[in-house]
Amino acid sequence: MLNLKIVSPERIEYQGEVESVLVPGTMGKFEILTNHAPIISSLDKGTVRYVLPGGEKKTLDIFGGFVEVQKNVVSLCVEVQVE
Repeated sequence: MLNLKIVSPERIEYQGEVESVLVPGTMGKFEILTNHAPIISSLDKGTVRYVLPGGEKKTLDIFGGFVEVQKNVVSLCVEVQVE
């Protein structure tokens, strides 16, 4: 299980446990699963997809940002459209 935190300049978009995260990296999409190697990557415009425990799928459209993965903690700092 992963601990995911997605923050934007306006608010915390999501914080909690997830099974997986798919992000739009600048070199292409990549998926983060439990025990992923440590990484820091920039993100392009696209959709972040994450799966909650139990299988529920969630999405968040972003304009870009960064992701850091370390010891099953996934931190995303992203720019989203303000509603």
